[in-house]
Amino acid sequence: MEKKKSKFSSRISGWLIRSVLGMKYEEKWRAKQQAENGGEEKKPDDSELIVTPARQIFERFMERKFAVFSVILVLFMFLVVFIGPLFMPKYSDSYTEVTLKNMPPNMSMTAVPKELKNDIKMIDSYGAFSVGLSNSGKVYVWGSTAVGATGIDLADIPQEVKDANIVLVAAGLDHIIAFGDDGKYYGWGSNRFAQYERTETVLENPNLEPVPEIIANGGIDVTQIKKLKCGYQATALLMNDGTLYVWGNKQAYSNMNWFIGKTNMVDVDFTLNYIVGVDSKQSSISVGVKGLYTTARTSVTGTGEKMMTFMKDRKIVEIAASTQSICMLLDDGTIAVTGDFLADSIEMPKLAADEKVISVESGNYHYTVLTDKGNVYSFGGDHYYQATVPEKLGKAAKVYTGAFQSYAVNDAGDLIGSWGLKGFIFGTDDKGADIFQRVIAGGRITMTVGAVAVIIEILIGVSLGCISGYFGGWVDMLIMRIAEVIGSLPLYPFMLILSSLLAQVSMTTEMRLFMIMVILGVLGWPGFAYLTRAQILVARESEYVTAAQAMGVKEGRIAFKHILPNIFSVILVNMTLSFAASMQTETSLSFLGFGVNYPQPSWGNMLSQASNATTAINFPWQWIFTSVILILTTVCINTIGDTLRDVMDPKSSNDK
Repeated sequence: MEKKKSKFSSRISGWLIRSVLGMKYEEKWRAKQQAENGGEEKKPDDSELIVTPARQIFERFMERKFAVFSVILVLFMFLVVFIGPLFMPKYSDSYTEVTLKNMPPNMSMTAVPKELKNDIKMIDSYGAFSVGLSNSGKVYVWGSTAVGATGIDLADIPQEVKDANIVLVAAGLDHIIAFGDDGKYYGWGSNRFAQYERTETVLENPNLEPVPEIIANGGIDVTQIKKLKCGYQATALLMNDGTLYVWGNKQAYSNMNWFIGKTNMVDVDFTLNYIVGVDSKQSSISVGVKGLYTTARTSVTGTGEKMMTFMKDRKIVEIAASTQSICMLLDDGTIAVTGDFLADSIEMPKLAADEKVISVESGNYHYTVLTDKGNVYSFGGDHYYQATVPEKLGKAAKVYTGAFQSYAVNDAGDLIGSWGLKGFIFGTDDKGADIFQRVIAGGRITMTVGAVAVIIEILIGVSLGCISGYFGGWVDMLIMRIAEVIGSLPLYPFMLILSSLLAQVSMTTEMRLFMIMVILGVLGWPGFAYLTRAQILVARESEYVTAAQAMGVKEGRIAFKHILPNIFSVILVNMTLSFAASMQTETSLSFLGFGVNYPQPSWGNMLSQASNATTAINFPWQWIFTSVILILTTVCINTIGDTLRDVMDPKSSNDK
């Protein structure tokens, strides 16, 4: 059934319609053949099937295996960068962690060595690695154990430590301290800030407190040690009689001098900037600085009251400090918290009326408590799910809390559960941000900029090219001269100058992104205009254009409704190639610092890590993963464009 049409349908639409009809025809033909042959299918001759242009293009495209792989990979990348963030509810562009900076790819931060799992005496952590001690006196280290670019690996336990019977161990940011049963003192890792050795350089530096001689000479009775605790670049050793020894970097803890020589301490710990303790009065937090930690709170987020009012007749039994707050275990089995918390902190759950807290441990932002009923609770910062206790944990006898992990152990010393940060699949950058999450978030920015820029290029370039090519004359002359002027502008110098000017203007990140997309689109349209004009000049001499003119169709309708759809395939090919080019341009600008700026990620500013020789050599994961993903994506997009150009060309050979 035919019907005379008053307008021409587009070539692409026609291809799709005829393709569907062709597939329906083939299905009916196969069903008919099966019926005539008693259910046996007879393969049709090519001459009996309708071979539509769209199907022919599809079949020829599917013959190009690398092109098919490219489509799959690009679609996968689009799904990851646009849908992936929905599965990263705790991701934030600005979230960084100084204790986890320059960490290589590692997923073993909660992987307690199997030799230790059933013989745990203690576990400690402050940063990217953990140290554990077995009941048999053996030391184990796991996690990200390399200390920056120093070449030091904390997993290389000194032989004398391996040979000794260790009874106590603690981990700092870049060092480990241990004591043997004979009172001998051990330390390994970085000693740049007097972490464990009394060297001449350390003794001569007034900003460093050396290890006390009595400790360095092995004169400590280990049976009288109450607590060994390491901080950022410092260590505190508390004896049962209240004597406190502190050493390390005074610049990291400005109140260290106040604690040196104290002999009346009950407990001690480290926040990010201060050493904190409890003296023999057990009524308040000792800091040596007025005005700090003077408000107690019974919950993480609740409004509290002054420490003196809250404590009344209560006594502080022990304390555990995170980077910004302190949790106090009181003599009546309750806890109180003072200090600051992250905005997404989890509140301490309410205990049963007859349940009391018997132990509290702290990480960098969270706390884990153990009650007299063997129940374990975590609260505080939960960015890495370190405050999310497994539902089926069981009864615990001890809990140990690392920087971003927690461990529960039963009476036999068996590990019954661990939770928190497992590691980073792509490592972290120089500020401690998760590179994997930033690659996903950055890909969304880079692809969005590229896509919107191409859309702007198409809208401007195709429209002007169509007008120029069809109408000709002075219109063609004017549009082409404008295109030549814009096309002659040196892209990168012009973009750098413009970006520098925009940097002086106060604008939001969203406005800056919008400006980048508009600038790329406005500067990139001449290519589409030239291409469209050339195709229009050829197509306007075709018979269907002459027929439309004879029928009285308006000139503008002929240009945009009849000719333009028939050259869409050429525009489609160029669009894919321009998309990849726009992504590369945005990447280059961000790499040079004139595009998307940190902390907001884009593949370009993430690649800027490679511009630093130290980072490029010592921390290659900070740019390799991003560069590989960018290269794969752009190569695949270009491959799709090249393949479309080949399969849409009727003169192209099948084996091209």
